[in-house]
Amino acid sequence: MILAGDIGGTKTILALYLHESGETRCVNKKTYICAKYQSFDQILSEFLEQSSHPAIASACLGVAGPIVNGDCYLTNLGWTIKQQELGRILQTPHCCLINDLEAAAWGVLGLPSKEFFELNPDSEQTQGHIAVLAAGTGLGEAIMCWDEGRYHPIATEGGHADFAPTNGQEIDLLNYLWKKYPDHVSYERLVSGEGLHNIYQFLKQAGVEPSTEVEQALKATNDAPSVIGEAGVSARDQLCRQALEMFCRIYGNEAGNLALKCLPYGGVYLAGGIAPKILPLLKKGCFMKGFLAKGRYHQILQKISVRVCLNPEVGLLGAFQKALALSS
Repeated sequence: MILAGDIGGTKTILALYLHESGETRCVNKKTYICAKYQSFDQILSEFLEQSSHPAIASACLGVAGPIVNGDCYLTNLGWTIKQQELGRILQTPHCCLINDLEAAAWGVLGLPSKEFFELNPDSEQTQGHIAVLAAGTGLGEAIMCWDEGRYHPIATEGGHADFAPTNGQEIDLLNYLWKKYPDHVSYERLVSGEGLHNIYQFLKQAGVEPSTEVEQALKATNDAPSVIGEAGVSARDQLCRQALEMFCRIYGNEAGNLALKCLPYGGVYLAGGIAPKILPLLKKGCFMKGFLAKGRYHQILQKISVRVCLNPEVGLLGAFQKALALSS
């Protein structure tokens, strides 16, 4: 039996897989809202108590945070997960923690082409490095380095790099956010669920009128990004629409930054929960406009494939592939 997990800032997915004779079958899968639990140990204990299973041969968890000496502190939750403790609980030495974007990168490699939507019609798909970005509760980034016929994952915390404005409006946005985050304004403060809300609030204070319907909905929910995103995609609220367009352009800017740093001729892949939900707007070109706005390097980036991953469990699938390799 193999345990795989995808632990994000909002939700955790755990799954048990039976792998026999080259065939894989998921025997139990549960989703947990992280805010309802004080630690990951509580989630794991609940999952194991509800699962009737033989011994676990191997396990891998994709975790939203940096892995240091096998352990992880989850940036957006305040949880700590220790690999050695995980092995003790599961009673197997074959377990590991990997960054959630490393897990997503492994998952991307195993998905068929029908699970993606191509945003760059001028692209030329070739072998080479791959860049993976995932906007959700936070902003994750990873690189799959292509060397000697195989991929080598490089986990990063690139989403926490300094936000760099590219026009006058974005300079005003940076000045606005400095008041809220005086120590550091990162791309994650803009390219995430929280980031979309930040952009909405910036445009509102800049004079763009919100609709009464959306303002009432925001007061009645704890999930402001979903309200803004849905109203923006449908274009039933101009403030939400403008916020979403600005979000897409900045997301494209940062994807282009990562592409310049690793030249991912194998493609740029957008995972995470937000991209599939705003796909209608991504198709309209705001993202690609930001991605290609790199001056003299426009032509190089113009040939790089940019694909939206449509499978919401790509990180879980990647964690399974890693766990499977541990057990073999």
